[in-house]
Amino acid sequence: MTPLIDRLNRYPIGLVDSARLRQILSCLFDDTEAFVGSCFPLHEATLGELAERTGRSPEDLLPVLERMADKGLVMDMAFGGTTYYLLVPGLIGFMEFTFMRRRTDLPLTDLARLMSEYLQENGQAGQAGEFFGSRTQLTRALVHDEHIPVSSHITAYEDARRIIEEADFCAVTLCYCRHKKEHLGEHCRKGAPVEDICMVLGEGARFLVRRGFARERDKASLLETLAYARSLGLTHVTDNVRERPSFICNCCRCCCELMAGVQMGFDEGIAKTPFLAEIDPSRCDYCGACLKTCNVKCIGVAAAARQRPGAARFAAVDPAVCLGCGACVAVCEQGAIHLVERPRRPRPPRTRGQLFGRILWEKGRLWPFVLDRMKRLLP
Repeated sequence: MTPLIDRLNRYPIGLVDSARLRQILSCLFDDTEAFVGSCFPLHEATLGELAERTGRSPEDLLPVLERMADKGLVMDMAFGGTTYYLLVPGLIGFMEFTFMRRRTDLPLTDLARLMSEYLQENGQAGQAGEFFGSRTQLTRALVHDEHIPVSSHITAYEDARRIIEEADFCAVTLCYCRHKKEHLGEHCRKGAPVEDICMVLGEGARFLVRRGFARERDKASLLETLAYARSLGLTHVTDNVRERPSFICNCCRCCCELMAGVQMGFDEGIAKTPFLAEIDPSRCDYCGACLKTCNVKCIGVAAAARQRPGAARFAAVDPAVCLGCGACVAVCEQGAIHLVERPRRPRPPRTRGQLFGRILWEKGRLWPFVLDRMKRLLP
């Protein structure tokens, strides 16, 4: 598995080597698939190019690639009559795809346990640090826009509804996190469903539908799902880009791996919205509703109220952790919570290429991609 791990670690988000990772990869890749995966270039490749890199005939290689695409390990894309193949990253990638459909071809209970343990082992030095530790975040939160101040505005890329409306293809899928928890005997304490709650968009969604990981839906259906997610107090998370985000996940505090990363101490692990929740102590009766709703657990008793009796306590938001999603606003019957604008408005990278380039630069991994691009441009 070492060559495959080395290849996967050339992505912006790699996979930290460990015994658990090797068990996971051994469940997902057979020996032939692991070898083929290790031979992939850093860009998409044709069947002929991959045959040359692997030393296998196209006739021998094609069923392997088809099998890998059916498993979500390789993405296939058709352009101009030619099919191109791309090795899928581990995260966000084939680990999520593994639990984005009901299946019997894999030991899902064992994989659920291994993946959960893998994502939590070794803290900053482990996979959580690899995923959440960059200065540039891979994902960002979206605000419940009905709660923004009347004097404020959000841009199209900050508006979950607009992201859906501007997508050229829409689909829904199982929630990877809740499906994984289901195999561990756990269920969402907010009552969020496993089925048809997370959204995929654009070219990636076409691949997922074609290979049975997602189901196509129209935009009206996705907007209804978005409203349903808000009614459950879920936080919307998408790609940290301004153009053509590829997904919107609807995340809870108890199941979501992204929310768990912030709860583990990676305060900047998810890019924040332009807003911040604030609590008016004169209105707050410390009922606890917002504490139970906050998906990153950033609300607690205010420092100034800790020594007071229960009836005199009030809550406060930790501004260093708050995503500014606004999920807490609707549950406050006292009207004590409101959103305010942050002093500095976050601005995501424009494209996914720029996002990945920033992360690769920060991790010292950009040079192989520069060389790869130069080789492709040479005659």
